[in-house]
Amino acid sequence: MIIPEHERSAEPLIGESVIKHPDMVRAVEWVLTEYEPPKREICIFVPCSKAKPYHESPSHKMFDSIIFRHLTHDQVHVVVFGTCGVTPRELDTEYPFMDYQFMLGRCDIPKVKREFHKLESQRLARYLELTKQHYRHRIAYCLGDFRLAMEKAVELSQVKVDIVPKSGTMEKLHNPDLKFSFGSLYHQEYQRDFDEAICRAAGLDTSNNVETDIRRTNVQVTDDCDWYII
Repeated sequence: MIIPEHERSAEPLIGESVIKHPDMVRAVEWVLTEYEPPKREICIFVPCSKAKPYHESPSHKMFDSIIFRHLTHDQVHVVVFGTCGVTPRELDTEYPFMDYQFMLGRCDIPKVKREFHKLESQRLARYLELTKQHYRHRIAYCLGDFRLAMEKAVELSQVKVDIVPKSGTMEKLHNPDLKFSFGSLYHQEYQRDFDEAICRAAGLDTSNNVETDIRRTNVQVTDDCDWYII
C-alpha cells in the first residue's frame, strides 16, 4: 500500500486539481524515490485511461494485443503516464491510481495544460534518468499533450525514447476539422507504427500485418481514455 487509508487526504480526486492533488503528488514521488523498477529489455510507455484499473480498460487491451504479439512479460515493462504522473502498470490497482476522475484531453483551460506539461515532463525526465540502466530500449505510444510532455522529458533527460506514431504518419492523418486533429491511437496506421517500433527494439522482422484491427477484435471502442476515440 503506497498511502495507508488513515493518511489519505480528504480532498476529492476529481477534476483538474487531480494533477497536483496531495495524494497523487505523494504517490508519484514514491514511485520516483522508493519504487525499484524491474530490469527489462524494453520499457513501453502508454497513456492512462478513464477506465480503471488501466490493464482492464479497452485501450490497454488494445495496447497489449500489439505488445504481447512479440514480447513476453519478462522482456517488457509497461509504464503508464499522463494525468496519473508516472505509474508502473503493476501498481494500477493501488490508490490513488484507481480512484481519480479527470480527462486532460477534454480540458481546454490553458493554465491547467501549462501546469500539466511542466509537471509531467519533469516527472518523466526523472523516471528516465533513474532507469537508465534498467532498460535497453524505450518506446512511448502517445499523442497530444502526453506526447508533448514525453518529448520535453527526452530533451531534459537526454535519454532516448522512440516516440510513436511517427510524425509523418500523424501529418498524413491530420484533420484540422476534428476537435482532436490527429485522431485516435486506434488508427490502423498508428498501430502499425507501434508494432514496427516494438519489432525494431526486439530485433525482429518488421511486421507488415498488424493483427489488431479493432474491427476484428473483441475490444469494445468506448470513450475510454485521455485521448479520443474518433
